[in-house]
Formats: sequence, structure tokens, C-alpha cells
Amino acid sequence: MLDSPLLRTAQLGPTDYWNDSCAVDELAYAIERGATGGTSNPSIVLDVIGKEKAHWSPRTRELAAAHPTWTEVDLTWAIIEEMALRGAGMLAPIHARESGRKGWLSIQTNPSNYCDPARIVEQAVHFASLAPNLHVKMPATSAGMVAIEESTALGVSINATVSFTVPQAVAAAEAVERGLRRFEASGGDPTRVVPMVTIMIGRLDDWMKVVVDRDGLSVDPAALDWAGIAAFKRAYGIFTERGYRSRLLAAAYRHHLHWTELVGGDVSLTIPYPWQVRFNASGIDPVARMQEPVDPAIIDELSKRIPDFPRAYEPDGLTAAEFDRYGATARTLRGFIKAYHDLQAAIRDIVLPNPDLRTA
Repeated sequence: MLDSPLLRTAQLGPTDYWNDSCAVDELAYAIERGATGGTSNPSIVLDVIGKEKAHWSPRTRELAAAHPTWTEVDLTWAIIEEMALRGAGMLAPIHARESGRKGWLSIQTNPSNYCDPARIVEQAVHFASLAPNLHVKMPATSAGMVAIEESTALGVSINATVSFTVPQAVAAAEAVERGLRRFEASGGDPTRVVPMVTIMIGRLDDWMKVVVDRDGLSVDPAALDWAGIAAFKRAYGIFTERGYRSRLLAAAYRHHLHWTELVGGDVSLTIPYPWQVRFNASGIDPVARMQEPVDPAIIDELSKRIPDFPRAYEPDGLTAAEFDRYGATARTLRGFIKAYHDLQAAIRDIVLPNPDLRTA
């Protein structure tokens, strides 16, 4: 493996890092530097189609020709699955070497189904059947909690996503525990299920900044980049204390503190390729900081100035019924659903190009 700050992060243990994409070149770069996982979602798949146009444009047309009755929705999911399986294949040696504890590729369920647990579970079971190292991403919404328990009870390794807050993370971990108990009671082996719970730390920071601007609040700007870290560390303490079998995963990177402050925890960090390159060129020598608390003055500033921060930071700050309407959740769901429809449009443009536009 190539020496780098991110490789040294992994070598410090027990922190893992993932590539926040399934693009082949980016995933290969990450694996060479110690990454043990990868991920996809509608936005990522759309991005990869653009980056790997020479592969995916002809492949999409090939699939359309082979299945002339398929809709663009059918083609979209065929591409999503094929892209995920290609990434999962690259990670398969790690999955085998680590006896299934690492080497996972996350594939996301249809974001439009965030309020329908039955549809989420149906798709989760299908995805889990495609390869032994596919994590299934499902939203930490009110209905998503039902889907998380039901999918886990069927032996699916889930990754709770669209998750930003301590209440969502705790609720997802509790749903996993219920599902694991049911799976074991039905004769399943719970040790082969590897659940993850994501907190999108950068998107929580983003939401704090939106609220500050929207509501005309006056907040120390230095404090705003700590909201996601504070929530993640709070959740990590709870997960450790309660012995949850789910592993926390930090996502949505915005700056280097989202990396350096979480080193040393028994967690995974899913880092976009551009941030990996930046971190690896930083000259920073990572040290274990997960156990170092966020400055209480920062917590106090955020709690007093921004009403939505305590809702994210306190374990009882939100009820499950409030998850969907929390600003960061609604904002991200809207973005993921839009990306899903944009992805369908991109597939349409490949198969049925606009005749009004001149093409090369």
C-alpha cells in the first residue's frame, strides 16, 4: 500500500476509511491507500456516469438494445446495480481477507420510497441477494426505522443514511438491535450482519449555516464547523456505552476537522476522492482524537444561538415522527430525489438523445 496520512489513519486502528464513490479510478486510489469500503447514491452514480462516459454511454445503449421494453427507470436501476457490483468486486478481496467485517460497498434504496417501509425492505432484500458485500442504504426517516428493523431481521446488512442527528443515529441503532434479536431468534447468525449508521456531519454543519442566514442569527462563525463533529462524538459515546452492534460512519466532508477529529474511534469515515487527495497532500500526521471532547464553549454557543442544534445534539432532541421534517433531513431527501430524477434524465439522453441538439 502507498504510504499516506489516510493509510496511517487506518494503521492507527480501529478507524477505517471508505471511498465516498464507486468510480473505478477513485476507488482504486483509495484501496491503494488503505480504504476498506465504498459507497454510491443517485448523486454519485450520476457523477460517475459523467466521469466514465466512455464506458457507461455504450453500456447503457447496449442494455437498452438487449431489453427493448425496459423503461428508463428499469435502465436506471440496472446501471445503479451494475455500478455497485463493479465496486463490490473491487472490494471483494478485502471482504474475504477481513472475514466479512470490511470490504463493503453501499448501494442506496430508491430515495422516493422514504415513507414506504415495505418498498424499502423489498428493494433491500433484492440488493442483498446480488453480492455478499453489498450494504443497503436506507433513510433514517420515521418509516425508515421500520424498514431498518425489518431488513435486519431478514439478515440484511443495512447502512442508515439521510441521518444527521444523535436521535436518528440512536433510533437506527435501536432498530438494528431489535432486528438482530429477531434474526437470531429465527435461527440466523447475527455475527454475519454488519450494520452501519451514518451521520452526515458536513450536512449538519450546512444546515446550521442555513438556519443562521435564514433567521438572521448571530453566531461565532468558528463554532459552525463543529456541529457535525459534536453530534458524531456524542453519538459515539452513546453507542459505546450501550454496546450497539452498529458501527458509526461519518459522511459529507467539508474540511479536515471532519477527518482529524474522528481518528481513533471504532468508526468508518467515508471520504470523497477530492478530499482524500487534499488530506493525503496535507502533511498532517493523524493522531487519535475521537476521545477528546468538543470545547464546551462551542457546544454552549451552538446550543444557545441555534434552536435546531440541541434538536440534533441531544438524544431526545427529536421524536421519530419529527425526523422527516427536520431541516437537514428534508433538504437532503429533496436533493437525493432530484438526483434520482436527474439520473433518469441522463439515461434518457443516452438512449433517446434530443434531436434538436447538434451532437458530435
